[in-house]
Amino acid sequence: MSDGRPAAGPCRGCLRRAWLLAALGGHIERRHVERDPLRGLLALPDHALIDALAGPRREALLRAHEGFDADAARRRIGAAGLTAACVHGGEVRYPERLRRLPDAPAVLHLAGRGEALALLDAAADAGGHGGPDPEGAPPAVAIVGARRASPYGLETARALGRGLAAAGLPVVSGMALGADSAAHEGALAGGGTTVAVLAGGAERPYPASKGRLYRQIRRYGAAISEMPPGTAARRWGFPARNRIIAALAAVTVVVEATERSGSLITADFAHDLGATVAAVPGPVSSPLSAGTHALIRDGAALVTDAGDVLDLACGPGGRPPVEDAEAAVRRTLPPALRKLHEDLVRGQDTVAALVDGGRPLTDVLTGLAELELLGTVARAAGGRYLPVAYPRAR
Repeated sequence: MSDGRPAAGPCRGCLRRAWLLAALGGHIERRHVERDPLRGLLALPDHALIDALAGPRREALLRAHEGFDADAARRRIGAAGLTAACVHGGEVRYPERLRRLPDAPAVLHLAGRGEALALLDAAADAGGHGGPDPEGAPPAVAIVGARRASPYGLETARALGRGLAAAGLPVVSGMALGADSAAHEGALAGGGTTVAVLAGGAERPYPASKGRLYRQIRRYGAAISEMPPGTAARRWGFPARNRIIAALAAVTVVVEATERSGSLITADFAHDLGATVAAVPGPVSSPLSAGTHALIRDGAALVTDAGDVLDLACGPGGRPPVEDAEAAVRRTLPPALRKLHEDLVRGQDTVAALVDGGRPLTDVLTGLAELELLGTVARAAGGRYLPVAYPRAR
């Protein structure tokens, strides 16, 4: 066992902290259910955390903590297909924005493109707006919302993600069902970078039903987690990951939320960090509007489209040039999907019409499913597939 660190590897102390959170996961779960203690708990030093939680396991955990094998942990990270960074270094760049957290994650495990994290390193200026950092990176925007989002909420989240990505802003969310996944889909359709922050290990999708979206995120962005590979998602992991989502973004946008939505936890974290909080209004009769309307009442910015969010993120006169989102789709789609999308735009909007052009039926069905996942087409009545309307630069 080595106390040192390979040139590209996270340090032993940080890897040990990540291991400890996983080892204490069940204890944290019980405390979270009973008293919701996460805000102070995750900031405790290792020994204090063991003393607070371990109970009869205390001595065994202290021995395991003392004998922790960092090299074995690094091998597990590599075997899972991940890279990692800690606050002291690693294979990928640790985002500076996370250092603002009093309980900053010791390690970030990453599946996907390491350069995606570098794009998240834009700092908010003194006025609360995002802006390019000294290296020219655009500010990131978090888009979160209801898991059981309405069709209105899903399309709004997709449109926001699409428009922001087309403008070059990274989109951060939690890959949950509903608005979170829709925001990732929109960002992918807009040809931009998106980062999913997961409650469990970064090497596998959560929920499992979002496997295809997870693979697309890994290909064009990144999935990250503070938990080591092999860690199952627990309930306490979701508010814990919400603090990371909020810290990575200059602006946090909430799209649909009930009065007790987890998205409001993300907004609270963003507010505490001095970041801009925004919300999308909805129908006054819908329970899914209660949380967003409460945020607006309490001072959150009201936004209705990507242009509003760009103004908040980049400040007056600082909005980056917006690439037309349809051009972004043409640029990023593989050739076969690009041709399929072009044919849909030209009016070949049924499976029969697309097959009539000579394509195999299986290729058409698979391609339409992929375009639908990316948010670039939507199914309509009569078996038609329609290109999604893209936001335009204002």
